[in-house]
Amino acid sequence: MAPSTSVADPPPYSTNDSFNPNAAAENDIRPFFVLHKASSGSKSTATVKAKRRIESPSPKIAKKSEIESAEEEHSQFFSTPRLKVFKTVWSKIENTIQDVLRDSNSKVFSGIHEWIWESFESIRSSGALSLSEAVRSYPVLSQPSSKQLFTALVLTRNLEMVDDLSTFEDMGSRLKSQGCHVAKLSSMDFSAKNGIGGCLRGLLRQFVMPTVDVADVTILASWYRENGNHKNPVVVIVDDTEKCSGSVLSDLILILSEWAVKVPVFLIMGVSTAHDAPRKILSANPLQRLCATRFTLSSPAERMDAVLEAVFLKPCSGFTVSHKVALCMRSYFLCQDGTLTSFVKTLKIACLQHFSLEPLSIMLEHFCQDNQLPGEGTGLLTEATMKHAFDLPSVTRNKITRSTCEMLPQFLLDLQRMPNPWSIVVLCIYEAGKFDKLRLLDVFCETLDPEARYLKYFSPSAIPNSQSHVSGRNSVIRRVLRKLRDLSPAQLSSLLKSWESLTAEFSEINEKVMELHPFMRNVEAAGQRQGLPSSPKKHASRSISKLEKELKAMTDKVSTIIEFMLREYMKPVETVPFHEILCFKNVDKLQSALLGDPRGRIQSDLLESHNILHCMCCSQRGSTLLPSMHDTSILYTLAQEHAEVINLHDWYQSFKTILVPRNSKAKLKSKTSSKSKKRKDRCEEPEPPAEASIQARFCRAVMELQIAGLIRMPSKRRPDFVQRVAFSS
Repeated sequence: MAPSTSVADPPPYSTNDSFNPNAAAENDIRPFFVLHKASSGSKSTATVKAKRRIESPSPKIAKKSEIESAEEEHSQFFSTPRLKVFKTVWSKIENTIQDVLRDSNSKVFSGIHEWIWESFESIRSSGALSLSEAVRSYPVLSQPSSKQLFTALVLTRNLEMVDDLSTFEDMGSRLKSQGCHVAKLSSMDFSAKNGIGGCLRGLLRQFVMPTVDVADVTILASWYRENGNHKNPVVVIVDDTEKCSGSVLSDLILILSEWAVKVPVFLIMGVSTAHDAPRKILSANPLQRLCATRFTLSSPAERMDAVLEAVFLKPCSGFTVSHKVALCMRSYFLCQDGTLTSFVKTLKIACLQHFSLEPLSIMLEHFCQDNQLPGEGTGLLTEATMKHAFDLPSVTRNKITRSTCEMLPQFLLDLQRMPNPWSIVVLCIYEAGKFDKLRLLDVFCETLDPEARYLKYFSPSAIPNSQSHVSGRNSVIRRVLRKLRDLSPAQLSSLLKSWESLTAEFSEINEKVMELHPFMRNVEAAGQRQGLPSSPKKHASRSISKLEKELKAMTDKVSTIIEFMLREYMKPVETVPFHEILCFKNVDKLQSALLGDPRGRIQSDLLESHNILHCMCCSQRGSTLLPSMHDTSILYTLAQEHAEVINLHDWYQSFKTILVPRNSKAKLKSKTSSKSKKRKDRCEEPEPPAEASIQARFCRAVMELQIAGLIRMPSKRRPDFVQRVAFSS
């Protein structure tokens, strides 16, 4: 596919004009730099240098046709179905995350709703106002209590507002569905530039009509008393109070408090640091008008643990990640100030990368369906599928041979059932780690490690000398075992109840947990006999009491059960054959997508433009440059011949040689000499581009490389050279 040869507003010229010295000044379309002609005495620069053989800029181009041709053909076969399955799988993951976040905030939202209606009923109990009284410009009551503005201070505990935006959107939608009139204001509405007028106009446009341009609170009062609007409360949500202008927010509070009886407005203010954050931005008078009630949302770490449990540790979509990918996702989550939005973004990129790299990921659609073998009755178990499946690294590492086609569905069914006991063990360790303030994300990352050796922590010398070991000192299992010795009877009883609930559907572990009840009863009986409270142990006493003996026996038994769970069921997904079907492992791809390398991506796309443009003639070129390639791609490929500095004249002549090959020049001379040929014969070969057109295309391609940040334009000191500022790896 040949690129367009037109330039913006070019002057008219003919083919012969470009070779005419007298027309050079008129048709000079080289406004960016000068292509100097060599002097007559310098033959070395006057003649075009012999073009050196252009090696492939990347050895992968030559090898790709031999090694990856079969994989590309197989990948194209699965491209459309895999995209469809990705949308299905991600839709299920996304819906699960939304349900978890909605449930985590439901208790707080219900409390805010009850508080609004209780306060609204207390205002209505003072008596309804007529329309004329409601629109008066002075208060009806003069008592200080009549100027109190009911305010909810919602503590989000987020350092970034990206998570809070969706939270307050859900809150507004829920309050609207329950009959409230809701308006949502951001910190941009409280800018000092727009003042209180812009804030009031924003309120009126959401409540009254979108075209209101007058900042008059009486319009709000008139609207509220018409059409039965006074039967429901008015709620104003400010999502980020700390970023609002203090003077504008103070003026709004004073105005709304003056009209509190006429228009019962309930103000919901989101704060991220502390409940007393408004004291730092508001003056004393507006603070006295607030009748504040405090509410606290779940912390980002708590929401993160809930999402992690629902997506990876409970039946969801079947998709999971490897140990290294989980560490990368945790690092990105912490670097982004613990925002859940960043984790969801990372998870979506990982899921998309998995479906783009693994052909057998199409089987994940059937992992979402219970009691169905993946690939059964779907036509997916073809010869190519079986060959790819039994060539997976996990299969060759476990020395599994391809004996019958029925083996693959059975292995996949075992893989589908595998996460259940492993996830139960992870949750049991997390419940024990809660007493040491461990997060589920840390437990999840460590338990995914296929090379971890957890049983070494249960040796007699490991626990007493745990502080002396540098390696594994911060291990989750080590911290849990160390904390077990300091648990009180009440904490042990709580741990036992949580383990019973988690292992209720898995009898093998549940039976071991039920064996702890006699030990727990002995601990409680010993505590009642000695009359000791259920508090952490005190080591001041030298004598070992009966309670301490029972506690030690109980903690030893708990450690034994943890050892049993780790030994029998702690099998990370990377140790199971065929896990590549549902497990994403390419951490380099994920890091590249998260961090981004736009300049490197531009360079690789320029060197392999045929893969982007899907040009058939350019795809078969090998290491040869063709005129049908894009001009910028040709020019950048030619730049690979040079070092840091590129001579413009040599660069242009090489570019011209590609666009006008030598055989075309010979044909041109023969055509001009033989004028008796037929017209249809002259049109068989396209005429080579004119000199001015080549120069224009060269100038445009160089400018595109400069805009992309790949070259630096000529300087006054060296006007004949450009400098490369980026080099492909």
